[in-house]
Amino acid sequence: MTEDITQDQRLTRLVEVFKADSGEFGDLETPKSVQERRRVLRSLMNIRMPRPLPLEVLAMQDDYLRQRAAEKGVVGLRDIPVVRGGISLWQGDITRLAVDAIVNAANSQMLGCFVPMHSCIDNCIHSFAGVQLRSECARQMSRLRARYGPDYVQPTAVPMLTDGYNLPAKKVIHIVGPIVADTLTEQLERDLANCYKNTLDLCRENGLRSVAFCCISTGVFRFPGKRAAEIAVETVADWLNAHPGAVARVIFNVFKDEDKAYYEQLLK
Repeated sequence: MTEDITQDQRLTRLVEVFKADSGEFGDLETPKSVQERRRVLRSLMNIRMPRPLPLEVLAMQDDYLRQRAAEKGVVGLRDIPVVRGGISLWQGDITRLAVDAIVNAANSQMLGCFVPMHSCIDNCIHSFAGVQLRSECARQMSRLRARYGPDYVQPTAVPMLTDGYNLPAKKVIHIVGPIVADTLTEQLERDLANCYKNTLDLCRENGLRSVAFCCISTGVFRFPGKRAAEIAVETVADWLNAHPGAVARVIFNVFKDEDKAYYEQLLK
């Protein structure tokens, strides 16, 4: 733990440290409002390349992010009812979930979203996990590039497991979903199904008993939401039937009302 200071003081110090660390934004004026300082800190974290930070800064960041998680409200399994057969539906911020693993809809570079304050789930997860998450992803990608060559990018439907750091979730499973460039094809549908199947296989192999899936590929990857939900529910139900007891709880996490409606209809 860092010294006994308030969350507001912690935020101000972190903004100053990350400004200085950025180099380019060292002279940026620090806003007075808490909300604007939060935006500046998150933005500086978003654009930061993976590299070391002093341990005392990491400790302060960790204290700050864990307090932010508490402020948002941590949601556990007992707070989410089972709809059927170990499957739950929950609408809200996936970074609040205290489960064994949450699933991140990643891009093939596997380093998170570098766009300041972007609303994608990749950005949200990295922002509230802390800078250690990007560093671990970079280490794993470096090892993969040493093995497969410098141009290696993570293939579609191949999951990567990392720690959750300052998230309530113990682990994060990063997976690249299929991109619908023009027409939805059977191959793209198989790729999406494999995202769910391969993630559940990874959970079983690593003893992860609860996992929360986001709506993989339905954002900027343009997979139609209704069809994505159909594939998700069918694939997960089939996997759970084929591996009884391997994963105790699967949560479909949705953010938009229309996605919630799709899942509610499918899980009746």
